[in-house]
Amino acid sequence: MPAGLEAALPELRRRLPATARILAVSKGQPVEAIRRAVALGQRSFAESRLQEAIAKQESLADLGALDWHFIGRLQANKVRGVLRHFGTIHSLDSLELAERMARIAAEEGLAPAVLLQVKLRPDPAKGGLSAVELQQLWPRLAALQPLRLVGLMTIAPLGLDAAARLALFRDCAALADGLGLPERSMGMSQDWPEAVTAGSTWLRLGGALFGLRTA
Repeated sequence: MPAGLEAALPELRRRLPATARILAVSKGQPVEAIRRAVALGQRSFAESRLQEAIAKQESLADLGALDWHFIGRLQANKVRGVLRHFGTIHSLDSLELAERMARIAAEEGLAPAVLLQVKLRPDPAKGGLSAVELQQLWPRLAALQPLRLVGLMTIAPLGLDAAARLALFRDCAALADGLGLPERSMGMSQDWPEAVTAGSTWLRLGGALFGLRTA
């Protein structure tokens, strides 16, 4: 990919199918970088730290409504704040958190779009439901109102080659299909080509757009 946001973002758009959308991972990036991306037509951004995100959202209020996604590890005591500041959440990984989120969303009058995080390969560094756990819990998860369960999110473990990453992403897409979920949040800066091949609908791209994080 070409270096620099102004070159990288148009080139990515040129190469991607219409079904794959760019989620610009702006965590650790300055507000000015987000403004540059917005000027290029990018509207969907991802953050993983609530307080950092709130400060950015306040600084960018003059740009109108942006599409904010939460991709960080979800802590029980941060659920209310995350719901208030993000329309889409990619990292719901337990029934307990889902039940808490549903209760608080009802109290707040919100209906967030939620992607369930799945772990389909061994990876001690990452959380997520296994395929078996997800299928066992699915009737209870699907009944949780007002949550809108729209898809699955997965992260490829470090060290997998391209073929293994492609197989992982295809497994995630097949699992989503089997549950009737349209969204697949798969692929980051280092593995997005395999994710696109497997049918990703959200590519979580940070370094490929902005370069190295500042924090």
